[in-house]
Amino acid sequence: MNRRLAMATAAIGLTASALLSACSASDAANDPLRVSIEEGRQLFESKQVTLFDIREPDEHATGVAEGAKLLPMSQLEKRAGEIPNDPAQPVLIICNTQNRSSKVAQALKDSGWTNVRYVYGGMSTWAKNGWPMVKPTGAG
Repeated sequence: MNRRLAMATAAIGLTASALLSACSASDAANDPLRVSIEEGRQLFESKQVTLFDIREPDEHATGVAEGAKLLPMSQLEKRAGEIPNDPAQPVLIICNTQNRSSKVAQALKDSGWTNVRYVYGGMSTWAKNGWPMVKPTGAG
């Protein structure tokens, strides 16, 4: 594993243990890594970004955005290399709200990713809006 990836996986591991300390709403509004749910959907559906759903398999079972990459947060340490680190390949991270995805996006940024942002509102807002969701196919 290269040094940058090792640093990212270590940061993600620390992030997972720090999930209980969520950002305040005002912090999130000023966060340059934040993308609104509407913008996130538009970017994803127009194929301008790759969407990584970091919810766990039991959460995925409730439905996912068709075409999203399923990468449970519990597997991020092992699979961080699957997230492109290329400015020409923009990435959005989504979870159920934005608590986990905002932390993961920040950890990746701190580890050298320049192409990663998170979706504010997450899949819970996606579902509340009645936007299309499908049952996941294959393992996450």
